[in-house]
Formats: sequence, C-alpha cells, structure tokens
Amino acid sequence: MELVINQAAVGQYYSEFLLQTEVARNWPVLPDREVLPSTAAGTSEESFRYFPGHLPILLSMPHNGTCIPNDIATTMTTQARQVRDTDWFLQVLYDFALKMGCHVITPLYSRYVIDLNRPETDESLYPGANVTELCPSTQFDLKPIYQHGGTVSKVEQQRRVERYWRPYHQALQQTLDALASQHEQVLLFEAHSIASVVPRFFSGQLSDFNFGTNDGASCTAAISDFLAQFSAEPYSQVCNGRFKGGYITRAYHDATRGISSVQLELSQRTYLDEKTARYDSKAAAAVQKVLQNLIVGLLETIQAK
Repeated sequence: MELVINQAAVGQYYSEFLLQTEVARNWPVLPDREVLPSTAAGTSEESFRYFPGHLPILLSMPHNGTCIPNDIATTMTTQARQVRDTDWFLQVLYDFALKMGCHVITPLYSRYVIDLNRPETDESLYPGANVTELCPSTQFDLKPIYQHGGTVSKVEQQRRVERYWRPYHQALQQTLDALASQHEQVLLFEAHSIASVVPRFFSGQLSDFNFGTNDGASCTAAISDFLAQFSAEPYSQVCNGRFKGGYITRAYHDATRGISSVQLELSQRTYLDEKTARYDSKAAAAVQKVLQNLIVGLLETIQAK
C-alpha cells in the first residue's frame, strides 16, 4: 500500500518523534497521531506488510495496525477513531529484530476493523471471560466502537474476513512453510503490548512481561525451559498467566515440522507514557535491551544442536 500524503499534512498524521526514528527512515511505518483515511492509501489491495529476513524467526504484530477504511470510519464514534487499544510503536520497539534478520509481518488496519488474533469462527479463546469479538463492538473500556452502539453484521464480518483476515493468515502460513523447509526449528514470535491496567481483562496491574505458550503446548520443551529460566529483570514477568497465547500462537505451532510459537504481551508502561500514549525513548531503550536478549536467547535455543 503506497501512502500518498500531502507534505504539509504529514504532521497531522505523524508525530515529530516517529518521523525522526531510524525505523521511519528505513521502513514504511503507520501513523501514530491520527488514523489515515483510506484515500491516502492508494488503490492497492494490500492489507499488511511483510519484511523478509534470513533467520528462522517470524515476528507477527497483529494489533499494530492503525488504518481504518473510510466506509467503516464514518460509522464509528469519535473516540473509537483514535484506536486507543492499538499495540503502539511495536515496529519501533522491535527495530533491532529487523536488523538482526528476523522476518516481520504487520497489518495496516486496526484491530477495530477485525482482530487478526481471533479465529474466523469468532470462538472465544477464554471461555467465560469478558473478551472482544472478531469484529469488536466495544473498546477495552467497554465504550462503543460504533455510533448508536451498533454491531457488525454477519455479512459484513465475512467480508472483512476475506478482505483483511485471510490474507494475513495466508501470509503467516506461507512464510512458516518456507522457513520450515529451510530450517530444522522455526519460531513464530507474537509481539503484543497492552495497557498495564485494563479492568475488563484482569485485576490490578499486569506484569511487565507476559509470556504465553498455551501452557507449553505451542513450543518445544527447550523453549519452555528457556522462558522459565529467562530473567527480564528489572521487570516483572510471568508465563502462562492471564495471557496464554491467542489464536495465532495456538493455531500455527506444528511440532511435526519443528514450528514453535510464543506470545509476549508486554505492558505498555515499560515503554510509553500511558496517559498520553507517547513513546518514552529512555524507558524504551531500557526494555529493548531485555527484548533483544530474549530474541537472541530464543534464536540460540532453536539453533542448538
């Protein structure tokens, strides 16, 4: 998708901080200030971006997108169009992984359009819990996404599945298939972040690093052992606590072909000013060191003989 933005209007969509980052100079990045209208997105049918690498690790960032098609945006509330529940700045935070040679895939469109980390059947991953739908009708704070408290019809939901959900998942599968044909062990790393306090989903304040392996079912014993021994100090950490791994983590592991999957739900307080959702460069630099140690350690684990 080629973004076509009048130079004078760039500041309307992008903060000065984001424009000055190294990742913005080297890679296409999505706006952090205002949602791009689809008229700025050219005529391409592309709904995600894939950055190839050479290592047996694929980073997926399914909630990193911020674009909303005009026909959908006009039905949403003013607050919802701010896409506050985005996994903010992950492409900046994980810039080191691109440089290392990890493969990266990230959507263009917001999770409010469709949640790529849900099954297309919309079956709940946490039965009995208060969760968001495949095409969410409410924000994390339970305020409506659509005007007049509307919901997405089954027909519209299926259209979004075909337009946005399926291409992303086809790309995931194709990339993992290619990696599995080249390497004995492959890792799908699901990169997520979330506000540290979201009463709808958990009580109190979330741990900083929340690893999910579906209780060990989505990865090798060696990876489970590594995560159990890994130290995220000075940050707090937990494995298979509130977040055990979403649909992608659970669906794409394949022990018969050496494909493991791990999710990290990172508390946004580790790298953002949570009140303003602005990137805290000093805090981010500190947590990046731990993230880099994590990715390097996982790489060494899957490459160990």
